[in-house]
Amino acid sequence: MGVFEDDRFAEGTKAIAEAMARCPGSTVVGGGDSAAALAQLGLEDKIDHVSTGGGATLECSSSRPAGLAALRSAPNA
Repeated sequence: MGVFEDDRFAEGTKAIAEAMARCPGSTVVGGGDSAAALAQLGLEDKIDHVSTGGGATLECSSSRPAGLAALRSAPNA
């Protein structure tokens, strides 16, 4: 998902967001622009966790097991 306000990337962003919204597994989206894209598409309620902190989300979910444990134990997980 990326520069969705640019027509060259809008369809790709929409396709990825829609695929994530249909995903039967847990979904996490991080980043202000990605969160804005989900909101614009009306899909934010179909994603398990949406954060405006993209870098923090990546760091927490990829290199710190405690971050994943917190997401997995969240009430909506």
